Amino acid sequence: MKNLLALCRKRLRRTVTDNQPIIVLVRPQLGENIGKAARAMLNFGLTEMRIVAPRDGWPNPDAGPSAAGADDVLDNAKIYSTTAEAVADCAHIYATTVRKRGVTKPVVTPEQAARDMRSETGKSAILFGREASGLAVEDVALSRSILTVPINPEFGSLNLAQAVILCAYEWSKQMDLVQPTAADEVLPPAPQEELDGLVEHFEKLLEPKGYFLPEPRRGATARTLRSVLSKPAWNTLELRTLRGVLSTLSKHDRP
Repeated sequence: MKNLLALCRKRLRRTVTDNQPIIVLVRPQLGENIGKAARAMLNFGLTEMRIVAPRDGWPNPDAGPSAAGADDVLDNAKIYSTTAEAVADCAHIYATTVRKRGVTKPVVTPEQAARDMRSETGKSAILFGREASGLAVEDVALSRSILTVPINPEFGSLNLAQAVILCAYEWSKQMDLVQPTAADEVLPPAPQEELDGLVEHFEKLLEPKGYFLPEPRRGATARTLRSVLSKPAWNTLELRTLRGVLSTLSKHDRP
């Protein structure tokens, strides 16, 4: 038993690295489930949790006992009012959902996502929705990819901690499979807040042109636009270039 614990601790130290994904719990309902998610994370070396608008507030007295010792994860958890704020500094965002919900994005398994996260530069975040209904359409729209698990189509009923542990386990497995390589001479993908700035810039210029009409289709049209702009892994230089193009187009023509 001692040898097994020592091996687990050694593996844990090796898996806690700078590029570990951030686990983002979006509007979780029960403190107990937050604690269980923290426990699932730490079993496989994930330590950074972000919580968006927890229903029962934070800190939650029910989270600690359920964490079974993963207190550091809970103590260092960061609280946000919106999902957009929680992922503003992330370059790679995965939304866990069993359905695309009308949003056209790349769909990956936990294993595929783990491989990508191990090799990508920039922060990665995995979004998990509330226990009763999962992620809202607006949350999924923020993501670059949809992460789904090939489970029984007749009974898709994973709880929050189970979903977290699947992703954490697959990320941990990559530790022994992916060897570090020399950094490519390319700029890393831009963080989410810069992509949000580009989307807002487009919306600001398109609004007076009537692009979002008719009004009943406004939400769907805006989400489709965001989906199109989110597909490429724009880097900061590319986003600045596009923003410059938009700024130029918004100016009056030169005489």
